[in-house]
Amino acid sequence: MTDPEPLTRIFTLDDLLAFRERAAAAGRRVVLTNGCFDLLHRGHLTYLQQSAALGDVLIVAVNSDASVRELKGEGRPLNPESDRAYALACLRSVDATFIFPGPRLAAEIAALKPDLYTKAGDYTLESIDASERAALLAAGAEIRFLPLVNGHSTTSHLRRIQSRLDDAAPEHWKS
Repeated sequence: MTDPEPLTRIFTLDDLLAFRERAAAAGRRVVLTNGCFDLLHRGHLTYLQQSAALGDVLIVAVNSDASVRELKGEGRPLNPESDRAYALACLRSVDATFIFPGPRLAAEIAALKPDLYTKAGDYTLESIDASERAALLAAGAEIRFLPLVNGHSTTSHLRRIQSRLDDAAPEHWKS
């Protein structure tokens, strides 16, 4: 079985609402997650596969470029939002993706009403944004925290890349 064209899995929120309604009408359990997904790595991939296994449809909300800058600082994201959404849409575990203006997802959660919301294990019920938590509770969504894959975060990968670049740089570049 081949994957559908990735571009067909990148939605606007309005189109995604219709997709969500069709999934609900078919009795399919919809899982929602979100993040920056700036530099896809094993931690992301494991997390997305685990999220997908918890339902029938996995929707991934991708932070906009502006919200990534607000959350992570200048110099981020490394990849533009359209490329990050495309990379996610290429994954078999992801059924739909969309870019949200962020940095918070409360309005989109309220509109989509997921059956289940997943977040990485570095979050807790108390550390999820209060507006997002309220929208999830109002939607009746189950909230599940998935374990982190140690040593795999975008920040740790960026530090490792920078260290290797520093080590490889000629001595006269280092002064």
